Amino acid sequence: MINIKQAKAELKNTIRAYLSTDEQGLPRIDFVKQRPVLLMGPPGIGKTAVMEQLAAECDLALVSYTITHHTRQSAVGLPMIVKRKFGGVEYSATEYTMSEIIGSVYQAMERTGKKHGILFLDEINCVSETLAPTMLQFLQCKTFGTHTLPQGWIIVAAGNPPEYNKSVRELDVVTLDRVKRIDLREDLDAWKEYASRRGIYGAILAYLDSKPQNFYKMESTPGGKEFVTPRGWEDLSQLLYSYDALGLAAEQPTVEQYLQHPTVAKDFAAFLALWRRYNQDVDLASILDGKAPESTIRRCAAGGFDEKLALVGLLGDRLTQLFRDCYRLDQTADRLFSLLKRFKELAFLPNANPMEQFSHLLAAEQEKEKNLQTQSVDQIEKQIQVLLTRQLETDGEDLLSLPEPTPQAVFDTLKQGFEQLVKRRRESAGAASEKLDFVFDFLEAAFGRSQELVWFITQLAGGYYSSWFLAQFGCVRFDQYNESLLFEKRRNQLLEQVDRLEQSEPQI
Repeated sequence: MINIKQAKAELKNTIRAYLSTDEQGLPRIDFVKQRPVLLMGPPGIGKTAVMEQLAAECDLALVSYTITHHTRQSAVGLPMIVKRKFGGVEYSATEYTMSEIIGSVYQAMERTGKKHGILFLDEINCVSETLAPTMLQFLQCKTFGTHTLPQGWIIVAAGNPPEYNKSVRELDVVTLDRVKRIDLREDLDAWKEYASRRGIYGAILAYLDSKPQNFYKMESTPGGKEFVTPRGWEDLSQLLYSYDALGLAAEQPTVEQYLQHPTVAKDFAAFLALWRRYNQDVDLASILDGKAPESTIRRCAAGGFDEKLALVGLLGDRLTQLFRDCYRLDQTADRLFSLLKRFKELAFLPNANPMEQFSHLLAAEQEKEKNLQTQSVDQIEKQIQVLLTRQLETDGEDLLSLPEPTPQAVFDTLKQGFEQLVKRRRESAGAASEKLDFVFDFLEAAFGRSQELVWFITQLAGGYYSSWFLAQFGCVRFDQYNESLLFEKRRNQLLEQVDRLEQSEPQI
């Protein structure tokens, strides 16, 4: 069994293999031999989300169906009577209209302009008895009735093991022998990487750092199933952000609507209340500005375990917002630089019209922004594209004031816009580095070299944007503490090994 991150990598390799061609342009793996991929694992661990990510990253179209919502008629199509001649004699014969599922694939190709794609069929092992033979035929031959899935499309099916769903039908050996099966397990570390990049609510990440056993639960009780899934945490995260924007507070009954395990919901609701209280009562801005009063230092030093955890989580969350802003500007500047290089190559060609070239470039980026809004990609990716498009639109307004739009004048104007963006990036990185140092000052003053500092270092090392920032811009104190903590951890591991060896020595 593998985690969802490993499964995503395996799926990406499978897609590359299935779509690769030889020197003659023929598929290296025959279409009929391209086994459908079967993902089997607990509900709510991100199977559907991974499909959306893969489609975006591999530039593929995506058609998703929950197969339990379909009947044989919608999958195969409706029967119709047609005339056929056999041996010179005309007969009435039965054919079928195009399957709704196959039809959706062709519609997706027409809508997106993409010839290659993923057909994702969820809950494949919960099909009705009447539809089961049809699904077997589809997995074997890639056909629904008389209609075949277009070449270049990859089938990925997903199902839950029987302990999670009473409607599950056991797949027979004939079917299993025709699929590429991947068994999944829940994994907090893999999810935290994803969660950090997606901007999951800070209180959730801080809570799961201290209570990893509450990340995923599936328990049977006399009253029914009690469960917590990664999907529940992610959906709750979005609600909490919306509640914050509206000035609302999510209490335990609200939390229970997403974390359907009363004990975990109660525990997290208590931590969330503490998180809100510290966010309101402690002047986090003064800490980030290096101006924390002595009273704040004393209060935080005297707090309980959960209070200290909430404080460290809040400070890490504030810094992550700064790191994320810096990441957006950095990626926007990199992409703008690439666009300007391409523009320069075209604008200085003989008889080139630089204003026309810029209009084409701007229109392409505006279209890309429009398309991204309808795709399931990281929100940050959408924001980067918006920043890039807005910068180009601002440059376009500046170009209108040029008395003579020569290639050099147009390029110089665009270059000025790029330099302003680079300056914003530099200022953003400098401000983030300064506030990171101030947080270290505060933590040292309040807690010294205690577990709170370990939490903070771990949070920085494990966060997507914090680790990116540290790799790009560095932080001497992080490096010093991280090296020291790793040394102490390794030392403790070696001492534990020595203890075990001594205890296992034979007595003379």
